[in-house]
Amino acid sequence: MKAQVFRGVNQLSYEEIPVPAVAADEVLVQVQVVGLCQSDIKKIRYPLYNPPRIFGHETAGTIAAVGADVHNWQVGDRVVVLHHIPCMHCAYCLNDNFSMCDVYKNITTTAGFAPSGGGFAEYVNVPGHIVRSGGLVKIPDDVTFEQASFVEPTNCCLKAVKKAQIAPGQTVLVTGAGPIGLMFIMLVKYFGARAIATDLLPTRIEKALSVGADAAFDARDPELTTKIQALTQGMGVDTSLLAVPSDKAFFQALDCTRKGGKILFFAEFPDELEIPINPNILYRREIDLMGSYSSSYRVQALAADIVFHKRIDVDALVSDRYPLKDLATAVEQAISPGPETYKILIYP
Repeated sequence: MKAQVFRGVNQLSYEEIPVPAVAADEVLVQVQVVGLCQSDIKKIRYPLYNPPRIFGHETAGTIAAVGADVHNWQVGDRVVVLHHIPCMHCAYCLNDNFSMCDVYKNITTTAGFAPSGGGFAEYVNVPGHIVRSGGLVKIPDDVTFEQASFVEPTNCCLKAVKKAQIAPGQTVLVTGAGPIGLMFIMLVKYFGARAIATDLLPTRIEKALSVGADAAFDARDPELTTKIQALTQGMGVDTSLLAVPSDKAFFQALDCTRKGGKILFFAEFPDELEIPINPNILYRREIDLMGSYSSSYRVQALAADIVFHKRIDVDALVSDRYPLKDLATAVEQAISPGPETYKILIYP
């Protein structure tokens, strides 16, 4: 089969490799489409993992083979593959901190080499732990593979929305109107809150409005705080969701969030970036700072329901489609997005 093999920093090699073997409790999935995630790009661009590996994890496809001990799945079933499934019994899992679980973090879906997701290949092996514990989700007949590939990123965003306790009647600031920011806007609206978006690109500001934002502004607008105060009766927003790794975005959010409000870090900031803040600001205004990393097993069924029943318009997020052989080009576009670049999908 063909696969894009990570051979070193910024080195992707389109190669012919063996199709993964299937053990008795495993399933082999033929990949139909896989989303290009910022975490994939980070793994390709920086020396975080030893090569060779095959990344890619927002995977939807068709079951091509099942092991002898697998009885709940059949060849031909259309499925979403979830690469993170927690153990359910460690201290983290028992406290609903599933993404901190060692089993969760130890990715085991693979197309070869050290297991790393495996979606950037024609076939991916799904190990028994994931097959047994809800890591395959059947795709309804009226849902496309493209739509189904959004189940995992929807889960990640949904987890953050739930953690921030976004509720009807609230107002939420979303910093950044890329594909994740746009999904946040859709979910905020789905849960009955108002969304205000910021971005640097005029096209993304318009896109934010088209997917449901009640207002959208240039992040460089010197009157941004004043305008948001005017939209919130002088209070500020209830919650700010940071969908870009920018210290400027954080301080804007701090200025725009009401007393007693929340700021949630969703984007991963550079490790070398330090953000100085006077803790008395948090103390006196009772601002809650929180982070939300990756997905949650707890909201998996709801994430699938939201995508499969088209409660948000994931089709509106797709801007580009590339064949697997052009993955390096897709990565370059994602690193330097054009004015109309949003979600990029890859087709093995």
